[in-house]
Amino acid sequence: MTAFARTDHSIFGKWWWTVDRWTLAVLAVLMGLGIVLVQAASPAVAERIGLDNFHFVQRHILMLLPACMVMVGVSLLSLRGVRRTAVVAFIFFTILLALTMVIGFEIKGARRWIHVPGLSIQPSEFVKPAFAVVAAWLFAHGKTSARFPGAVISIMLYLMIVGLLMMQPDLGMTFVVSVVWFCQFFLAGLPIVLVAILGVLGITGLVGAYMLFPHVSSRIDRFLDPAAGDNYQVTRSLEAFQNGGAFGTGPGQGSIKMMLPDAHADFIFAVAGEELGLFWCLVLIALFAFIVIRGFLRVMRDDNLFVVLAVTGLLTQFGLQAWINMASSLHMMPTKGMTLPFISYGGSSLLALGFGMGMVLALTRKRFGGGDGA
Repeated sequence: MTAFARTDHSIFGKWWWTVDRWTLAVLAVLMGLGIVLVQAASPAVAERIGLDNFHFVQRHILMLLPACMVMVGVSLLSLRGVRRTAVVAFIFFTILLALTMVIGFEIKGARRWIHVPGLSIQPSEFVKPAFAVVAAWLFAHGKTSARFPGAVISIMLYLMIVGLLMMQPDLGMTFVVSVVWFCQFFLAGLPIVLVAILGVLGITGLVGAYMLFPHVSSRIDRFLDPAAGDNYQVTRSLEAFQNGGAFGTGPGQGSIKMMLPDAHADFIFAVAGEELGLFWCLVLIALFAFIVIRGFLRVMRDDNLFVVLAVTGLLTQFGLQAWINMASSLHMMPTKGMTLPFISYGGSSLLALGFGMGMVLALTRKRFGGGDGA
């Protein structure tokens, strides 16, 4: 039984028959798993800080609902609508990103959040998907219009965003934005000399960050030599995977989460490892891979450069964020506070992910008759 008949020409009827329903279904499965894992991981965290056992899972569901609404709402947009929405979001949240240095509050030595009634907003989470689409449009328009300096404008905006992120500082977000933008730059077919120069500058930037920021050098040193400092969370995370074995201890039956301060957020994959086991962790990885690969396969058939670059950027972002979170939990890279998409507890992260994946769904919808003027 389908939600809409093929003869239904309403907005939602057209949407249902043109959107990628498989990706939509897998995203729904991820959200469901996220609720289960936050419910399993968060009571111990809530108890440690004197909150109700269900505090975090209730807030997670409360933020998941508007995230779903944003995702579906954005997925209804035309190509032009996606571009315009991304431009407006980019301008608005870049201003907020700059304001974090003035009115933001500091957590663990970083100033990344702004308080609004009932919510803390991390502007960089929204700048990330918006910039991917804006950069895609600039590159694409620059290729079709010789007089439009799309690449130059994109480079200037990229440098501005990186400068603001490093002032917070947020090296992890800078890394993700840089990788995505570099991929788009490369796919846009811009001069290989510039690609090489940017690659060298990127490596230089990483070395500079290691030399200039003590928290960066500390994390890298602890990754290379566990005896170089405190690796408490990573050690507990690895213990969780060992305890879980192939099939896990069962939902809610894990014990390591009692000792993990960020079990509901940055280290929720460790909770999955202990309670669900290796098999279901591989299924979870496969779900993320399915979304990324299916998106790439759909966009490969598109002859619109803007769509190709925008979807590539958004999917690279989504996949890279998932990989960073899981690799950190498994001690495959230095730890970085980054949520597991739609699984970890979060406010800004969930809303921004809904925004980003909504644009992916809109851009990969079936289009007939030459597109709609991106």
